[in-house]
Amino acid sequence: MMVDTVHDIVLREMAPGELILVETIHATAFGRDEEARLPHAIVSAGYDVISVVAVDGDYFVGHALFTALDGAEKALALGPVAIVPDRQGEGIGARLVRYGLDLARQRGWRSVFVLGDPGFYGRLGFRANLAKGAIVPWAGPNFQAIELVPGALDGWSGVLVYPDAFGAGDEQD
Repeated sequence: MMVDTVHDIVLREMAPGELILVETIHATAFGRDEEARLPHAIVSAGYDVISVVAVDGDYFVGHALFTALDGAEKALALGPVAIVPDRQGEGIGARLVRYGLDLARQRGWRSVFVLGDPGFYGRLGFRANLAKGAIVPWAGPNFQAIELVPGALDGWSGVLVYPDAFGAGDEQD
């Protein structure tokens, strides 16, 4: 657990009974249920995850999910990441992602992949060039990676397989 002394926000791992609160964070942040269903689908399917929350008093203000991938050795997917709208822009998301990356590093994970805004994730150390070896349907400048172990992705290329649960919100199309 980590306490942000500036904002009195506690960063910690999600407890098993808090999944409904996490779903509420995502539904509120994204304004739709697709992203809210993803953490539930992944956690309830039993995937190896790191699920971290930001809590201000009794109020859950953020969540980030890291899920094991097949393909690159000891790789995680980051996402979804959500901060409730009235707390966005305070840096909570960046602190939450950094906390999750620290936990992943401590647990022996070697790299993390994310599909998201290069402006935001680039400030946290993610780079598109580190993800270029991954064969995924969404390859491009928004698909990025970070090495938790220097050189973890050197020379690696191959198919990166996300858990089936990542398709949980696809029914909308």
